Amino acid sequence: MSITLKVNGEPRTVDVDPETPLLWVLRDELKMTGTKFGCGIASCGACTVQWDGMPIRSCQTFIGDLDGAEITTIEGVDGKAASAVQAAWQELDVPQCGYCQSGQVLAATALLEETPKPTDEDIDAAMDGNVCRCATYARIRKAIHLAAEKMEG
Repeated sequence: MSITLKVNGEPRTVDVDPETPLLWVLRDELKMTGTKFGCGIASCGACTVQWDGMPIRSCQTFIGDLDGAEITTIEGVDGKAASAVQAAWQELDVPQCGYCQSGQVLAATALLEETPKPTDEDIDAAMDGNVCRCATYARIRKAIHLAAEKMEG
């Protein structure tokens, strides 16, 4: 089945089974390997991308449900919130192994686009389900607060 979607602002058409998870279309068909496979059951967040600005788990989102959708991956995330998140991540050395970071960055960016001045509770709710095997949660929270400050200034 031929499915067209916009990935990082660029129209892309793929011919795959409509029940193929978006993760595998991104990685195998479009060769965009920044989105990671973690658990395969939408529990870890490593595969997080944005669908029309909202974070979703690409390992459990079927390509057949996305015809015409706008998808943003770590390769294409941009804008004021994304820049602030990326700068804060670097400034605070958030990543350790880095495996989960594409999903963490996309979730944090979506949070700041929706809630520019998040509380700890907002951050916890938005980042819930994004697992970091290296347990950098305190640095992630601190970086989100720093990114919010950077967006103001």
